[in-house]
Amino acid sequence: TLPASPSLGDFVTFVDYAGTFDSNALTIGRNSQPIQGSATDLTVGTERAASTLVYTDGTQGWLLKNN
Repeated sequence: TLPASPSLGDFVTFVDYAGTFDSNALTIGRNSQPIQGSATDLTVGTERAASTLVYTDGTQGWLLKNN
């Protein structure tokens, strides 16, 4: 679950270390802030996925930055 009151530039990185997101998807709870402008949680189901979410503002919220 992401922070409820993030600040500009805050970031969270996730990595599928075990290579199991394809069979055990990661769900990132938005905690009231949008993710890429959407009011829905983010689900990642790609094996070996790795990325960073960066907080921008209350409109777009958390944006994905590919590593």
